[in-house]
Amino acid sequence: MEEKRPVWTSRYTFILAAIGSAVGLGNIWRFPYIMGQYGGAVFLLVYLLLIVTICFIPLFAELTVGKITKKECIGAFESVNPKFKILGFLNPLTGILISSFYFIVGGWIVYYIYISLTNVHIVNYSEYFSDFTQNSIPACICTLTFLFSCIYFTARGVKKGIEFANNVLMPLFAVIMIGLIIFSLQLPNAHLGLEYMFKPDFSKLDSQMFLAALGQALFTLSIGMGALLTYGSYISEDKSIAKTTYTIIFSDTIFALLSGIMIFPAIFSFGLEPNSGAGLVFVTLPHIFSQIPYGNVVSCAFFILLLAAAVTSGISILEVPVASISERLKMTRAKACYWVFLVIAAIAIPATLSFGALSEFKILNKSIFDFLDFSTSNVLMPLNAFFICIVAGWFLKIKGEMFIKNKYIAKLFDFGLKFAAPFVLLFLLIIGLN
Repeated sequence: MEEKRPVWTSRYTFILAAIGSAVGLGNIWRFPYIMGQYGGAVFLLVYLLLIVTICFIPLFAELTVGKITKKECIGAFESVNPKFKILGFLNPLTGILISSFYFIVGGWIVYYIYISLTNVHIVNYSEYFSDFTQNSIPACICTLTFLFSCIYFTARGVKKGIEFANNVLMPLFAVIMIGLIIFSLQLPNAHLGLEYMFKPDFSKLDSQMFLAALGQALFTLSIGMGALLTYGSYISEDKSIAKTTYTIIFSDTIFALLSGIMIFPAIFSFGLEPNSGAGLVFVTLPHIFSQIPYGNVVSCAFFILLLAAAVTSGISILEVPVASISERLKMTRAKACYWVFLVIAAIAIPATLSFGALSEFKILNKSIFDFLDFSTSNVLMPLNAFFICIVAGWFLKIKGEMFIKNKYIAKLFDFGLKFAAPFVLLFLLIIGLN
């Protein structure tokens, strides 16, 4: 049975959903540890520069292609040129593969909320985290729990599911974040964390930092996943893509900065290293929480914050394959969600086990989890962003004058869409494969 194509209730609900897609684990889990690994403030400057000069171009293009075609990813590319249909298939594939490792991290968050609520006594957080990820059954249960939570809202549709989840979770996210920032800034030596964030050391500037910043910008803005194209296809004709693009970029950047302000003062207050990598959120921060009064309460608030961000982003990722399957196969949304759930679970469970029972199984010398992360972040996302720029700039012939009044800036946008952004994205793709 074919369902009527949904539209956003209002511009506010669409922007909230788009911000929810962008503001996720990329901001709170990934951004602080990437920033910590690449020198703090100087990385932040490069990141911000790339956001406003390069990354807004594919973001605008993806939303615009969705709005113009009014179709899911496969149909959108096909409507531009039937030969491009294969390019559209890359988006739901990317969404499924991202979900298969992203939702594992979501499962970790679910578990950490549990141990915060039960006030479990932990001596060594590094060993505890390692033991949990290697413990197959609990880890798989947590992964499937998070997957089910996201697919539940997706199955309810745009208005009753996606809009409702974002209307509840995004304000909750903002309130908890503000509270944790106030708490973090009151810790001893919190100013050292702020100096690390905002006092650049240009000696740490190098090409690897540039690539890391560009990759982070694509990841955190949800560019190249198909989510923005799908969300854009639900926009009514009277809504402005330009204003939405600016709002998403501004909001995502603000939340990334606030994440750093929340985390780095706490790290420096306890004399810990900011470059502790992906374990920053699951090892370093819980260690800090354990040393402060009412630490379990603070820990629980932090991981609920992280869960809210992860769910809103997870819903947007799932919407890509769900919309494609339901519209291409004329299937109900509920049935499409059922099949997407099964496919993602079939990939996510082995990926979860790659930390334990399947740790010896390798794909191109990488664990299943690492291979999924690498293939999406380093290959599929920049590749999809490259194709969206080419299709939007050369075939749909989107022009800067559509949303920029200054003719010189509009011409710069046209050059960026047709030449600069595709070149940078292709360069990132080539480097990422090495």
